[in-house]
Amino acid sequence: SVKAVSLLAGDSRLTGIAAEIMGCVMIPFKATLFEKTGKANWLVAFHQDTALPLCRPTDRDGWGPHSVKEGIVFAHAPTRALIRILALRVHLDASDEDNGPLRVIPSTHHGRIRDEDEFAHAVRLKPAVKCLVEKGGVIAMSPLIIHASSKSAKDHPRRVLHIEYTSTMEIDPDVFLTTA
Repeated sequence: SVKAVSLLAGDSRLTGIAAEIMGCVMIPFKATLFEKTGKANWLVAFHQDTALPLCRPTDRDGWGPHSVKEGIVFAHAPTRALIRILALRVHLDASDEDNGPLRVIPSTHHGRIRDEDEFAHAVRLKPAVKCLVEKGGVIAMSPLIIHASSKSAKDHPRRVLHIEYTSTMEIDPDVFLTTA
């Protein structure tokens, strides 16, 4: 339920992890449940997460293009906004070699890469690291780290609750949507 996700996202253990990593108070603003099984299975190519929910479209420098998903305005954000975001991925199931684990390219979280050739070079430069996590484990990641996941090779689930946090000091209430 939405209430259960909201309670978990605001749990002091998770907000404490986010605050320790980012060095300031962090609040949750978005949560996504990923549920990958042999029947509900997909490949995610290497990418950076650059779209953020907004109260309304903005023409501020570096924001855009805009889109609307399920009635919420999203815009691709500039690096200055994305570096203030931290995602905590709570593993409801173990993530193993066979169920399409998250793969990351180390040290690619320092900025938004817009150039396709530069992006392809970053992916080729270092081997991807598989993030294998036990049930109940948590991974912290920047939305800017280049990441992907393979299809699941077996029919055992990989459910992950992906919760995004931001600093309360950096929120512009006229632009940034802060409700999950």
